[in-house]
Amino acid sequence: MADNKKQEKDYTKEVEEILPEAEKLIKAGKLQDGLDKIFTLEKQTRNAADLASTTRLVKAAVQHSYDAKDYPLLNSTITVLSKKHGQLKAAVQAIVELAISWLPEIKEKDGLERWLELLETLRGVTEGKIFLETPRARVTLQLSHYHEGLSKSEKSKDQKQSLQTASELLSDLQVETYSSMARREKTEFILEQMRLLIAVAQQKDAAVEKKEGKESLGGGEAEWVKARVGGRKVNEEFLKEKDNEVCFGFDLKLKYYDLMIQHALHHDAYLDVAKHYHKVWETPSIKEDVNDKGKLALEHIVYYIVLAPHNNEQSDMLHHLYADPALVKLELQYNLVKCFVTTELMRWPGIEAIYGEFLRKTPVFSSEKRWEDLHTRVIEHNIRVVAQYYTRITLTRLTSLLDLTSKQTEQTLARLVVSGTVWAKVDRPAGIVNFRSKRSAEDVMNDWSSDMQKLLGLVEKTWMGMNAAQAAQSRVKS
Repeated sequence: MADNKKQEKDYTKEVEEILPEAEKLIKAGKLQDGLDKIFTLEKQTRNAADLASTTRLVKAAVQHSYDAKDYPLLNSTITVLSKKHGQLKAAVQAIVELAISWLPEIKEKDGLERWLELLETLRGVTEGKIFLETPRARVTLQLSHYHEGLSKSEKSKDQKQSLQTASELLSDLQVETYSSMARREKTEFILEQMRLLIAVAQQKDAAVEKKEGKESLGGGEAEWVKARVGGRKVNEEFLKEKDNEVCFGFDLKLKYYDLMIQHALHHDAYLDVAKHYHKVWETPSIKEDVNDKGKLALEHIVYYIVLAPHNNEQSDMLHHLYADPALVKLELQYNLVKCFVTTELMRWPGIEAIYGEFLRKTPVFSSEKRWEDLHTRVIEHNIRVVAQYYTRITLTRLTSLLDLTSKQTEQTLARLVVSGTVWAKVDRPAGIVNFRSKRSAEDVMNDWSSDMQKLLGLVEKTWMGMNAAQAAQSRVKS
């Protein structure tokens, strides 16, 4: 196929004469004779590289087949015309676009079987052709949605396989490389790929969990990885543009972050979840809705930021959130954040009594695991506070402050030491926890030198003050 060949002859006049003749034959019931007449002239126009005439003829041929409702003939006509030797690319593209426009009507009036036949014909025609990559993607998306619908239908023999097929059909499309597809449409396709991959992953995880238990390996991990890779193909700056927030009837930005939140929750990456909710909250339409979506997004930021393990990034985000005026309007959430930013002990029984009843009713903390994670974060906060105020403390006293057993205290302390959050050393025979590392001679000398410099500075300042006082007194006496 090539459109670079120079046009040798203009067949416009011949086309104007042949099309009415062919239409007359077709109306007389001689469909094949009318098509043969068109095909004969089409060969001449194609060989002469007359694009306009060829396009008119091929479109007329498939249109007559469609009008006659002869779907086997329609499918064969599309296939044959697209595979003709030296067929012009633009002519094939015109056929495909015309056939795609009929798909909704065929599905509604002639049934799924005819619709599927035409879909497969179009997928066959467009396969391997770069200039038809966008029409192929659009047709494949429709087929994928069909298989997804089967996965939810009781009539399907294998619902799991139908969902898998829907995901595989879309995953085979590398739309990010398509130069002919608009950026907005690419984003929509990538999000659909991610959505189906996550659906398959959740389905596999549920099956494995049911059979072997939650701690078993396998499941949909491969799909989770592919979904994360898909997320990296989406440009977040592009989603921030006002014109691109809403596309094809749904909010692209919100859909993207919803998928990323699902991925992060699967891996218990609470800090990532909080960051994704923060991006959602920054969306103007969400932030302005202070009583519904905006409030809900801000609440989720609070819940997941306090659930996230302590590190510099988590601490920075927590303090910025605490300073945000919007948080003051949410009294309970504000006080919860305040507990974590204040360098004071939080007794778990008190936290449970104040916040437990409300938090356990939320979707976030209805999960027993997340409630236990919150308990863990409270304990970790308390250990960091103790490490700031105590150089040494008995294990018994530390256990009492944390409201834990001795074994739980040691396990939590060991985990924080390994992660580098605190420095501690436990003398188990003596039952003492040391929160200050042994200092080297160099550190001691450096501190001594610093202290001496401060002392000499104070002596010098005092001496200068005394001299000034003595000089003033001598002037008064004189």
